[in-house]
Amino acid sequence: MQLSSIIRICSLVFFVSAVTILNAQESNTLKPAENFIAKNIPEIPAKIAADLSLYTETRSAAPRAWHPKKREIIITTRFGNTNQLHYVKDPGGARTQLTFFSEQVTSATFEPVNGDYFLFTKDIDGNEFYQIFRYDMADGKVTLLTDGGRTQNGGMVWNKAKNLIAFTSTKRNGADRDIYTMDPKDPSTTKLLLEVKGGGWGVMDWSTDDTKMLIAEYKSINESNIYVLDIASGKFNIVSPTSKKEVVANVGGRFSRDGKYIFTVTDKDNEFRKLGRMDVDGKNLTILSKDINWDINGMELSEDGGHMIFTANERGMNVAYLMNTETLEYGKLASLPMGQISSTEWRPGTKEFFFTLSSARSTSDVYTHNIETGVTERWTYSELGGIVPETLSEPSIITWKSFDGKEISGIYYKANEKFEGKRPVIINIHGGPESQSSPRFLGRSNYYLNELGVSIIYPNVRGSNGFGKSFLKLDNGFLRENSVFDIGALLDWIATQPDLDTTRIMVMGGSYGGYMSLACAVHYSSRLKCAVDVVGISNFNTFLKNTEDYRRDLRRVEYGDEQDPKMYAHLEKISPNNNAQKIKIPLFIIQGGNDPRVPRTEAEQMFNVLQEQGTPVWYLEAKDEGHGFRKKDNADFMSYTIVEFMKTYLLDQVGNE
Repeated sequence: MQLSSIIRICSLVFFVSAVTILNAQESNTLKPAENFIAKNIPEIPAKIAADLSLYTETRSAAPRAWHPKKREIIITTRFGNTNQLHYVKDPGGARTQLTFFSEQVTSATFEPVNGDYFLFTKDIDGNEFYQIFRYDMADGKVTLLTDGGRTQNGGMVWNKAKNLIAFTSTKRNGADRDIYTMDPKDPSTTKLLLEVKGGGWGVMDWSTDDTKMLIAEYKSINESNIYVLDIASGKFNIVSPTSKKEVVANVGGRFSRDGKYIFTVTDKDNEFRKLGRMDVDGKNLTILSKDINWDINGMELSEDGGHMIFTANERGMNVAYLMNTETLEYGKLASLPMGQISSTEWRPGTKEFFFTLSSARSTSDVYTHNIETGVTERWTYSELGGIVPETLSEPSIITWKSFDGKEISGIYYKANEKFEGKRPVIINIHGGPESQSSPRFLGRSNYYLNELGVSIIYPNVRGSNGFGKSFLKLDNGFLRENSVFDIGALLDWIATQPDLDTTRIMVMGGSYGGYMSLACAVHYSSRLKCAVDVVGISNFNTFLKNTEDYRRDLRRVEYGDEQDPKMYAHLEKISPNNNAQKIKIPLFIIQGGNDPRVPRTEAEQMFNVLQEQGTPVWYLEAKDEGHGFRKKDNADFMSYTIVEFMKTYLLDQVGNE
């Protein structure tokens, strides 16, 4: 295609809705309609949708709640446009859909006595103002239990008497996440239990006699505290381990069955988060997982308190362990299938728990394991949409030295071996910034590997989780761009690889990864072909000004407090929209119109400055999405446009297909 033709196409602006692919006799392009705003995006060949169809029909399943009396499970999976709640009565049994909303539903908790109803949360169009609902099993009636406004509600935890939930809500002022209680059969019983300051509070557990509550305060990935609240008096005291040398992360907590102890996860005096046990007043901390030099991710106590399941993040793989809480002896559950293990929960009154398992060649599914019989059973068999698992690339871990000698690692998926010669590369950077890329099922991204012959690297730059607390802090505040320089070092590594094409590299990412994509376009335009920014930060100061109130202070700890003039100036200096003149490569900006985390203004201002200076830039916004695209038809159209962008600017295939 001639440059003049590309410029002419890029002058088009489409206002689109759900994708409609017309009969080939009527049109050979996709005809979008009203819920998208698309700028400078050319017409998308319908053939792209046909080619991608094999990779857009995969499903996954995750367990959400055990029935309190029956061996039956509520799960989430998708059979329409969004994930909804389904009921499964036995391993491999039929999945009966319970909820039918246009918005996804991904949480559920059963009424713990008879299972007469369950609670779930749902937002609207991705705005993350989650409300709590009750679903009555007898007739399927759904009742709103919270205010239904611009508030966040959730984190429901049942008391031991099984007649009240504790939950959090921002309804007092929109910023502080206070603690409430409620009898879900009568929402008028809602009571403010504890007024707090900050958006990082949550309920973890009730004591056996329901006189105390264990409460968490999250301040940052490196700092979090645990409190015991005396419910009658309203007094609460910090009980989590602290240090005079540095802040401490104390994650999760459960009362022991006898009420004498609190199990928790802490990095006090350790590089990694360890499983620990302390007295209920916070004294006499004992580290239980001394020989596991990886972060402990989570723990679940059985109903009788006798056993605990916990997982360790071992080189990006979640590995499950079983502990006897009396002897404190533990070991790996080696009999479980290989893969990423998560979402564990004990079945009430039994020695059985459910979990989710996934791998590079298998999407996530629901399994159960009985620690007495040793039997593991698979409950769901999610479809791969016709993909043959053996054709999917299995990842390897790669490492490289960064500018300061720090070792950085990533997950490397090679393009399908049927492609010869040096392969183009996608560098896909995770969000967070404190997330971690790990070996996983890639879903529709397998199309890049199998059909386009593009290899993918998922780097874990400094600031990523799973590599110790020191590594986590290496990108905070004034150190922000050091993580960008880690990508520069990755570009150097790619240049040494005989199977990778250093002249055809695209960087992409979502959320913080979107910022990283923009920043890489600023610093490395001469070494990249193009970039894709999904719901990314373009200016840290405007981001901190416009993100929702309940998030602002939490994000200041990570990115820096813009109220400090020196930090404000630094954030202005490094923000991509203030350095747009250095971007010489085509960019694709993707945004959700209702994003409460990274507001649409971040995308708009970046698009406007690139458009004004004449840099090739595509823009796609879904009006009915938030921080990422959760509806299948929206995600599909986003995939079609990304593929067209890649073919145009990474693979130079326009006019040569």
